[in-house]
Parts: sequence; C-alpha cells; structure tokens
Amino acid sequence: MRRGSWFSLNGHWDFAFDRDAIWRHPRAVTWSNRIEVPFSPETKASGIGDTSFLKACWYRIALDLPAVGDDERLLLHFGAVDYAATVWIDGRSLGSHEGGYTPFSFDITGCAGETPVELVVRAEDDAQDLAKPRGKQDWQLTPHSIWYPRTTGIWQTVWMEVLPRTAVDYVRWTPNIERWEVGLECRLSGALRDGLRLHILLTTGDLLIADDTYSVINGEVHRRIAISDPGIDDSRNELLWSPESPTLIDAVLELWGDRGELIDKVTGYTALRSVGTQRNRLMLNNRPYRQRLVLDQGYWAESGMTAPDDAALRRDVELAKAMGFNGVRKHQKLEDPRYLFWADVLGLLVWGEMPSAYRFTAESVRRVTREWTEAIARDASHPCIVAWVPINESWGVPNLPDNPAERHYVQALYHLTRTLDPTRPVIGNDGWESVATDIVGIHDYDPDPERLARRYHADEALPRLFSRERPGGRMLVLDGNPHSDLPIVLSECGGMALSERPDAWGYVRADSANELEAMYTRLMAAIDAIGLLSGFCYTQFADTCQETNGLLDEQRRPKFPIEAIVAATRGVQRR
Repeated sequence: MRRGSWFSLNGHWDFAFDRDAIWRHPRAVTWSNRIEVPFSPETKASGIGDTSFLKACWYRIALDLPAVGDDERLLLHFGAVDYAATVWIDGRSLGSHEGGYTPFSFDITGCAGETPVELVVRAEDDAQDLAKPRGKQDWQLTPHSIWYPRTTGIWQTVWMEVLPRTAVDYVRWTPNIERWEVGLECRLSGALRDGLRLHILLTTGDLLIADDTYSVINGEVHRRIAISDPGIDDSRNELLWSPESPTLIDAVLELWGDRGELIDKVTGYTALRSVGTQRNRLMLNNRPYRQRLVLDQGYWAESGMTAPDDAALRRDVELAKAMGFNGVRKHQKLEDPRYLFWADVLGLLVWGEMPSAYRFTAESVRRVTREWTEAIARDASHPCIVAWVPINESWGVPNLPDNPAERHYVQALYHLTRTLDPTRPVIGNDGWESVATDIVGIHDYDPDPERLARRYHADEALPRLFSRERPGGRMLVLDGNPHSDLPIVLSECGGMALSERPDAWGYVRADSANELEAMYTRLMAAIDAIGLLSGFCYTQFADTCQETNGLLDEQRRPKFPIEAIVAATRGVQRR
C-alpha cells in the first residue's frame, strides 16, 4: 500500500504530563515539555525519560496543511498510540481510538489548506488497569522479573497522506499453492461511482505473472488470480517464498474511471507460499519444515518498543538469520509493520502474538477481541507470518483449568482467529493448559539437556507427556488427550542469562561466555535429536532491560562468537 503523496509528522512536538488524567480538552493543558515523536516519554530517545506512573499525556504540533483539489482527500494516520487516544485540530475533536498496538486514521479534508493548524493528541494509559492488552509493560513502578518499562502515548510513526476522492483503501492477499493462485480482496473508500475498474499487474523480476482488469462492484473486488502451473514439484519452484528463498511478487493496483482516467495507483507485494500442519508435522509449501525460532521481545535500550530507526528493524531480522534461526516468535507485542516488511524481504518466519491483558473480565474480553481482530486485518497479507498466538501462558485467564468461561474464551479466540484467517495455524494458548490449538506449544525451561531429551525422546512418550509431565508445573492439555496427533513445538526453552547487571534476571545463569556457549551448544544438540518436536523457540534474541537471557546483549552484540551460535542453532558440528 505505497503511494508517493505522504509525509511524516515525526519530530519535535510540545508535550505535557497529565499524571492523574484530569484535563479533558486542549484548552486546559499547561504545556511544559518537548518530546521527540514517535518515542514514548518513558524512553531516553524521547528526550524525556520519565518512567514514573502516568495516567495520561498530551501532544501538540503546529502544521501547515497542504491544499487539496476537489477530487482529493487528506488523511491523518497514527501507527500506534498506547492506550486510548483522542485527537483534535484547532479545538475540534476528530475522534478517538482504543487499543495501544493497532493503527487508526482520520479524514481531515475539511481542514486542508489551513495554515497553521494546531494538532493535539491526548493519550490515556492507566498502568493499574490490568484488564487492557499490555504485553510486557509493568504495572509496578520499577520493572521486575520478566516485565519491562511502560510505553505511554505515541510510539509509532504519525503521517499525513493525500488521497484521491475515491481510493484503494484496503488490500489483502491470500496465496494458495494447491490451486496455484493468489486471492485478492480490495476495498475502496470515499465517493463511489459506477464504471470503476481495477487493473492488477503482478511481476517478479522480468517475469509477468498476471495482467488483469476487474470491474468494481459495490466498492469491492474479490478475485482469485490464477497463475500458470509450473508443471513441476511445487516445493522446488523458484516462485515460492521461504526463508531460504524469499521470492516476492511485486503488485501494482490502478483504479480507473469510466472515462478512461487513472484515479488512484498503489504498489505493494505478495508471495506464493503455504503454511499448515499435517498430522504431527509443521508444513511449509506442502513439505515438512522444522522451525528454529528465537523469542524476540522487540525492545531497544534507548527507545523501548520503538525501533531507533528503520535500519534497526532490518538489522534485527538480519541478526536472527545470522544466528541460524529461520524464524522469530514476536513475544507479547504487535510489532511495527516495517519489521514484518523486512522479514518478508529477507526471509524470516514470524509467529504473530497478541499482547495479553492480565484480568479476565467482560471488558478485557471486549478489548482483546477487538484489537486482535484489527491486528489480523493489518498483518494478514505478510507472507512471513506463519502462525497466530492469541494468548500466552494463560495470561488473562488465570483459572483456566477450573473456570469453564475462561476455557470458552480461549476456544472462542481460537475459532475467531481461524475464521478471520483460515490459512494459518493458531495456537490458542501457548505454553500449557491447551484447550483449542493446531500446534501444541510447550514452555519448558529445564536446564538439564539430558533430562529434556528423556522427556520428549520418542513417540510413545506422548501419553505420559500429556497425562503426567508438567513443565513449569502446569498441565499441557486440559481436555483429555485430543492433541496426540498435532505438531509439538518447544515454543519456549533455554533462558540462559549472562550479565554483570546487579538486577540481572534469568531462568538459569552462566558465569562466563565460554560456559554460556557450552550450555547453549548442549541444549541445541539435545533438542535437535528429539524427533518428536516439529520445532523450537529459544529464549531469547537479545537482553531486554533486567531480563538477560539474550544471545545478544541490549546493543545487539553476540555474547559468544556468532559462528558458534549459528553452528549450534543449525545442529552443525564445528571443526
């Protein structure tokens, strides 16, 4: 969804603390600070670095809005504002949005051409509200255990965009290699009229894949675009996307009017690939594929949940691949779409995970369901995403074994996710206490590789594993044994800490870089030999605040030679 007519509003804004959330209108605000958007006020990168409790905060910037023609609109976009945002221009309310991880927009055409205007944003984010999706953001004043500093307010890019009066609004691609086609869902926004046509051009390199034109009906186009069957083994076809060969298909969408005039043009991409399960194995492009994942919290030392820049997002994808992993589990965070872009381009699998709420109430159910629905709509076209995780470790459903309502909620989220996207596996509750899933995800931080190998050593271990073994002290399944023929992934393991920080936290500690290397190598060798597993996810990619389980430190420097990391990760013996 790229156009040329957009411009960023990132940079210096006026800022005000509203610690008790007293002010309700821009007229009441006393402006006292400056902040660097899009970094949250808790971070050093924002220029503020205040980690105390903050129920609300305010932003203000003076803008010269561009003039637009009679056939144009002006939109204001926010990548993400945590948690609830209200927006004004010159004291006139544009509206509100609830949900700290998903994007929203406002049509500000009525203000176009005015100079200057005052844009004001109020963000409310009560740290004590445990019924909202918050991920790893700590509710205590000082980060403890595995929780991190809070993120309040604007933390992703703010930008404006000039659009035609009638424009392409939403595009979703759905590949299907069984039928050798790409599904297209396209919706228009603005003033609709008869006679509109949508021209689609799909290419990869010099190869033309499709050049089709469709009539727009009721503002929508739904088509399955057939691609010439290569007539060979699909798994070896060069058009297929995988971490080893991340082939993308460039897409150009042109909206034409009934008089032959070009109304709108957007560019983007899609890919041909399939993901799924077949009995007890994970599948990529219809072939068994062992997923070697690393848990990635998506935090940076100076800038929190916001990457320092786009290069930092690309570098994280490159580092995961350089350490021998073919994927990441983005943990308790809906990541910036630019990370997903680089994962698509460079070839890295991603498990998309919903940040958890910590209480089970009618309000938390409403909040999580709405934001998760928005997240799937935002990210479903990314070929890198190969699994959805709506809940982690029973967070937000603390009485899952004994509370039927909580079990129904997990089951409902699983089926909702499968309904919104039937093309990807869903792990209803990753870690333990599974009640609805396509993959049995197990969190097991046992530091003894030999004991770990015995626990998962053979297929006949399944009845014992599901009925008696309790990694982390929790039952793996709650409803008997219906999961015995599903893929099993050790979706959290390791957690080996090495740090000189006095507050360093880890599941198990190493005293030196050499010891960490030896421990990681032994663990990877044990896991690699377990035929029962379809994959693993090592905790974790990089140190995050006081949680020092990273293979990299907070500055993304390897804790022992990266050649040794990649050899162990891939199960290759070094000479």
